[in-house]
Amino acid sequence: MKPHSAPTPTLSTLLARGRETNEAVAPSGPAPLTPFDVWTYHEALATRGLARQGPGPRVYGHTGLVDRLPPPGTPGPELREQMRSSQEALLAELARAMGRFPEGAHVLDVGSVLGGNALYWAQEHRARVTALVTVPSHLEQVRRFVHEAGMSARVQPRLCTGEPPHVRECYDAVIAVENTCALPRAELLRGVHARLKPGGLLAVADCFWVRPNAVQPSEDAWSQHLGSVSAFLAEAREAGLELEAHDDVSARAVGFWTLSSELRVHEHLDHAPADARSLRAALNAVRAESRRDRLWLQQGLMDGGLEYALLVLRRES
Repeated sequence: MKPHSAPTPTLSTLLARGRETNEAVAPSGPAPLTPFDVWTYHEALATRGLARQGPGPRVYGHTGLVDRLPPPGTPGPELREQMRSSQEALLAELARAMGRFPEGAHVLDVGSVLGGNALYWAQEHRARVTALVTVPSHLEQVRRFVHEAGMSARVQPRLCTGEPPHVRECYDAVIAVENTCALPRAELLRGVHARLKPGGLLAVADCFWVRPNAVQPSEDAWSQHLGSVSAFLAEAREAGLELEAHDDVSARAVGFWTLSSELRVHEHLDHAPADARSLRAALNAVRAESRRDRLWLQQGLMDGGLEYALLVLRRES
């Protein structure tokens, strides 16, 4: 199937348009995400990532895969290391789904916040990576991390300015980990098609609705913009991208949010009052906060209302 002949949209235009084209959770539809929403979200991910995994250079801000939870009472530093390992496990699974990752492949990494994912592809798979950074203030930080890792020859950080792709920008793979919700997906997929070499791969790790009404409404803006896998794949086919692999890793993603909640308790303990009564109140408050923020996600992944999917699609020659 040939891609649409419409002009290739710019990334800044896509951000400004928000998510009107994605499926609505309510009849009136969610308010579209703005560039400010995206920047604010990525800044929060960066702040939390640095607090948990700093000082770098590989800092992650996405879901991980957990096969076995640590026992109660596990110290905070060990929880942080398990969280990092779980996030790298997700990237390893995505690489496995992509198949053989050729050394020197040119990869466009879309929105990995502080460049941790880009460094992973460069260091573990010896790829040449263009790292698109969404937040302008993060660009210099990513450059420092790349230099610190000794990867300046392999990783090129670049601000997402919204410029259309240049002719020379033909990538072997475009990788988007939890970055498809912010953009109108049909137009995003056409933009990906324009950036891929014939036969190139799009690799996606993201959360999708299976049964929107099965999950209680959430105030989380991102949860209101999750589409379905079937809609995503239909739009991908229209854009000239054919599915090669579809892995449902929902069951392994559930434990990550348990890890995150337990780590949040440790983080609050570091600044909690010393007396027992205040300490109990602080712990109860943070546990309630964690349940309020992420219980909808854990429940949805466990009961089939949500799917955390790894998708690999190939551009038709």
